[in-house]
Amino acid sequence: MKSILLLVGAVLVIGLTGCNTISGVGQDVSAVGRDVSAGARGVERSM
Repeated sequence: MKSILLLVGAVLVIGLTGCNTISGVGQDVSAVGRDVSAGARGVERSM
């Protein structure tokens, strides 16, 4: 169990270092949401 928690923690830390700052996480998530929405609109138009 400890090794699983350590692995999850390591993945989270590595993921957060990809952001400019921890406060930038919200901006990154927002950007992903915009991209997903744009992709969904494109699929909707093609149907």
